[in-house]
Amino acid sequence: MFRPSGYLARVMRVDPVQRQSLISFGSTLGLTAIGFLSTMYFAHTVGPAILGAYFIFVAYFSVFNLIGDGGFGGAAVKRISEGEDQNAFFTAFLFLRVILIVVSVGFLFIMQPYLPDLTASGVFPWLILALVVSAFTNIASNSVYGTGKVGVNQISTLVDTLVRIAIQVAAVVLGYGVAGLAGGFVAGLFACGLFNLRFLELSPARFRRAHLQSLFAFSVWTFLSASGYLVFSYADTIMIGHFLAETDVGIYRVALQLTSIATFVTIALHTTLYPKVSYWGKQGDLASVERALARAFTYSLLLAVPVVAGGWILGERLLYFFYGASFSAGAGALSILLLVQVAQVFMFLQTMCLNALDRPRDSFRVTVIAVAANIALNLLLIPAYGIIGASFATLATMALNAVLAHRALARSIPVRVEPRPVANIALSALAMSAIIMAYAYFVPLTNVLAVLGAVALGGLVYFLLLLRIDRGIHNELKELTGKLGLPWPGML
Repeated sequence: MFRPSGYLARVMRVDPVQRQSLISFGSTLGLTAIGFLSTMYFAHTVGPAILGAYFIFVAYFSVFNLIGDGGFGGAAVKRISEGEDQNAFFTAFLFLRVILIVVSVGFLFIMQPYLPDLTASGVFPWLILALVVSAFTNIASNSVYGTGKVGVNQISTLVDTLVRIAIQVAAVVLGYGVAGLAGGFVAGLFACGLFNLRFLELSPARFRRAHLQSLFAFSVWTFLSASGYLVFSYADTIMIGHFLAETDVGIYRVALQLTSIATFVTIALHTTLYPKVSYWGKQGDLASVERALARAFTYSLLLAVPVVAGGWILGERLLYFFYGASFSAGAGALSILLLVQVAQVFMFLQTMCLNALDRPRDSFRVTVIAVAANIALNLLLIPAYGIIGASFATLATMALNAVLAHRALARSIPVRVEPRPVANIALSALAMSAIIMAYAYFVPLTNVLAVLGAVALGGLVYFLLLLRIDRGIHNELKELTGKLGLPWPGML
């Protein structure tokens, strides 16, 4: 008989990094699946123009939320994760976050006359509410994450997504359009904050000037680095909205979302490894950081490489059948954005290590160069080439950021990839591509079932071949499966 308590005990015996990575992976997989399905529904229901207006709302929220955070969220995670004066750092963070949200909202009111996209669509009041709610959620989630409760933090993100999408779907059905999408966004944020609050064990305590100075010292550079990442995430969206139409924003962001499946392993590992790398760095155990980073590259590429290969072959058909005919115009941008996700594997993990090793200044230095290039290229290429230009600008500058981050991190630890596993991944992806092209030759991709068949066949071929030729990955996955009490296929 299945006993939940016994199974939980089995799970808890798994190595902490593996266990938390698995929770992160499962949560991110769930988030990705739910996000894809909901976006498909919204794409077919409200079309690219309303989706574009919603994406612009999210972009501006991210910009002003960053101002409201000021980098103190990352600084609080870093200081709390070090295990010293946790309650004092928590209280200092709470104090600073409340002050900054007032500044952020005040600045937004000043900027309102210069933000016609927000006022015309009617989401400006929702943006104000979202920023206020995000302050509460940010305090709770970063504090829980800093104490090492990675699983709780990941599950809270799943709660955010489930609540947000449930309310958004209901609102769209009732005809609320972009206001319903924005309202669901706010509700998800609030639910996430309440969930984290349930697991928050830190309590208010007296803090000193030294605690504020410590947070300031770290936050300056994390704020600047986060600003750089924000440029990569949303500058193209805002500029497309400025130079082109909301419809173009919707098509571009849908194509970008479709490519994001390539990096959800990277996101899961980033979330899991940050507090671990921070602790190892504090203890001087750089060898563990080196090994973890190399393995993180491998497992990130394990998914990213086949997604890129399959996306190049099936991208236009996926956009057409999953999102609608109007979105297939984003196929050219999709082919470039797939490569962006491979570059992001290296950029994301290396900058994570720089910050976790208490080198946020170096992280900022490599990011600011790429940010400047990104803005310049977007201004140059979007008016001339539309969303294709935006895609190329993102690819060029993401690759630049990854190269510069590698050079900076290499001063602290050897940064390497595992050549044999990566070669096996590439070989398996090539074989998968050949099978998909052969399938498409004999089975015309004229309906959604045929396209799903190509995806399923390609994925099966890829993983079967990879597990056959790479015994290291095979044995690790088999061992983890056994620890979880799950069956392992006999043919493998």
